[in-house]
Amino acid sequence: MNAETEMTCIEMTGPGGPDVLVTGTRPRPVVGPGEVLIRVAATGVNGPDIMQRKGLYPPPKGASDLLGLEVAGTVEALGDGVDGWAVGDRICGLANGGGYAAYCTVDASHCLPIPAGLNMAEAASLPETYFTIWSNIFMTAGLTAGEVYLVHGGAGGLGTTSIQLAKAFGATVVATDSPATRCAVCTELGADRVIDYNDEDFVEVVRDEFGGAQVILDIVGGPYIERNLKASRHDARIIQLAFALGSKVEVNFMPVMLKRLTYTGSTLRSRPDDYKSLIAAELRDKVWPLFADGTLKPVVNTTLPLADASQAHGLMESAGHTGKIVLVI
Repeated sequence: MNAETEMTCIEMTGPGGPDVLVTGTRPRPVVGPGEVLIRVAATGVNGPDIMQRKGLYPPPKGASDLLGLEVAGTVEALGDGVDGWAVGDRICGLANGGGYAAYCTVDASHCLPIPAGLNMAEAASLPETYFTIWSNIFMTAGLTAGEVYLVHGGAGGLGTTSIQLAKAFGATVVATDSPATRCAVCTELGADRVIDYNDEDFVEVVRDEFGGAQVILDIVGGPYIERNLKASRHDARIIQLAFALGSKVEVNFMPVMLKRLTYTGSTLRSRPDDYKSLIAAELRDKVWPLFADGTLKPVVNTTLPLADASQAHGLMESAGHTGKIVLVI
């Protein structure tokens, strides 16, 4: 391998299980206008990576076919028109793909400085989940102080992020998860009430103890879709971000009308670049300072070498991990 022009990366031999991920060599990406070339030190593993590996989530037109939607490292080169960044800056960013590699190009306006005190693995765990949670729960659903926020899968990557953010901005947080070890993670992060879904019915708990939820984040789907409608207050907002138990169900939508509910969802990768730039700007202004004072902290459960990407995917699919899984170079 020519170290000046080529790089190590993780490629796919085709769609399939974790074993389709293999170490390969590619030409280094060429930085384009408005982009930064990042020398990658760490890259986060996320649900969309799993879906793309299975052949169910193709990259958008013009994006790298390599997996990886968030990276942390140092700025290697600047594209035309980029200001605010310099070669050598410590940086993390939201990519459209290509993160499972030694170098990755990212839109400069989708990048953020690495908060002081965080290492590269911690920084690489931030962009995908913080962009996702901030845009859906705060920008779209409009969660405000004093509201009741219900999150399913509280100990996962999205859950741990949303618990911290919701608490930081004054919401009452109810989280569901199982077993007890995962529930304890939710409590440690500040959840006001944690429901082990194997022991309690979250609909009954949320309605009896809190009068219903005003914002709900669901990654489960399946039977939870109708149960979320029952657990919600009038004028509640429900955000669907994944379907662990399936997306095709028979649902009585009468509560949507009677309670004036808003039910929505999104995929971040397909959103316009300008919208992602807006999210980044809001995060930099409103959220990033909260790392400095210790209000927020990354939750990285496992770090593995890039070459062990298949092991990382297997761990993520086991659903037994907490927080984020990060690959380091």
